[in-house]
Amino acid sequence: MTKTRRGPIRAAVPLIPAAALAGLAVLVTGCGADADRDGDGRPESAGRAALAADAGTGATPDKARIAENVKSALEVRISTGEGRFGSGTHSPCASSSPKVFTEECGEAADYTREAARFALDEIDGRSGFATLGTTARKLDKAAATYRDLGCARNPAAADARKACLDPAAVVAQGFSDLRDGANLGLAGK
Repeated sequence: MTKTRRGPIRAAVPLIPAAALAGLAVLVTGCGADADRDGDGRPESAGRAALAADAGTGATPDKARIAENVKSALEVRISTGEGRFGSGTHSPCASSSPKVFTEECGEAADYTREAARFALDEIDGRSGFATLGTTARKLDKAAATYRDLGCARNPAAADARKACLDPAAVVAQGFSDLRDGANLGLAGK
């Protein structure tokens, strides 16, 4: 039986992907000294930070990298919102939810609107994000309509309640739709 000796370089090769994944996790989750640079308790944009780094070096990032940075930055907000409010039928804004006319849905609408505006800020002036832009604008409008109609204050009139259901449903589906839009951005759509 022949024994082989693993040299220090061959032994270290499996550690390279692990180190790369750890570095990516720090970037995606926004962990580190600049994770909450604004001091508002929300994660700083990993995409914006990476793009700023490229701008500082004079490098022109390719579209795929920009799309990945936008998706990563948006995913932090989406995941946080889903963890706090739920999504789809688990959202307080779902048409079947007993909380659709409460402040809990109003807070979900506000947070979802903030995520939509964040997405719009991230893609402003960039090509390849048509679906994400359309989705974010629709979501921004629905969340504003929900608030403007006073839906979170449990309206008594049947026509007012009915008018609240459409924008609430858009808000309930908002995180999933934003994620889909960001994923399509990776394909330039």
